[in-house]
Amino acid sequence: MLQVRNVTRLFGSKAAVDRLSFEIDRPAFIGIIGRSGAGKSTFLRMMNRLTDASSGEILFEERDVLALRGAAMRAWQSQCAMIFQQFNLVPRLDVASNVLHGTLNRRSTLATMLNLWSEADIARALDILERLGIADQATKRAEALSGGQQQRVAIARALMQDPRIILADEPIASLDPMNAQIVMDTLRRIHEEDGRTVIANLHTLDTARRYCDRVIGMRDGRKVFDGTPDQLTTGAARDIYGADASFSESATSTAIDALDRAYAEEMLA
Repeated sequence: MLQVRNVTRLFGSKAAVDRLSFEIDRPAFIGIIGRSGAGKSTFLRMMNRLTDASSGEILFEERDVLALRGAAMRAWQSQCAMIFQQFNLVPRLDVASNVLHGTLNRRSTLATMLNLWSEADIARALDILERLGIADQATKRAEALSGGQQQRVAIARALMQDPRIILADEPIASLDPMNAQIVMDTLRRIHEEDGRTVIANLHTLDTARRYCDRVIGMRDGRKVFDGTPDQLTTGAARDIYGADASFSESATSTAIDALDRAYAEEMLA
């Protein structure tokens, strides 16, 4: 399904992502974790073609998406939807219009300029908002919503693209715990009910352990862990975060929770 082969992104002489490789053979919920600057966001942006790779391949169903140009690249971006930490909505537009913007890659320039939408697209947008529990917000400006509601609007916009893969770049980093749980529950439900692959950059170990089928840990641009949440031992956590701490394996859960709190506080500071 998806093969990432030695993907590298250089900024000058520094490798933000350094020969990253992994494979996904069926739809899954995958978390990518690591400290700030580990290369998580750069990788997702390369996968969505918002940033060019310096070398390597990303093969989706045997097609190298890093080699796509023009219309083919835009078609890929429709299949590989992106959700951002800061939502990237149009604040002054109403919620329904923001969701309908998920169709832009398959609309004509004239229709977009005139803000013309088909009845079928409008009905679908409202159905998605209903599914995500925010249909009653459809006519409100996006800027009037809470952060958690805005992120659900962003998820609805992504679903409007009918993507094969959803990329979520730290989707809960700016949310309070209650809204963070709602957003993560929503993404997990979309994966389970729709069979879509979700790849999410996450800033806490606890979130990865709770929601993900598989976790990839990155440090200094390199993959240093790839396994199930149950395999996130104390040693694995130290490999990922570089924590200078000594915990016994019998205290793995406590150790991971301690690391989780420490690095969550650091990254949200």
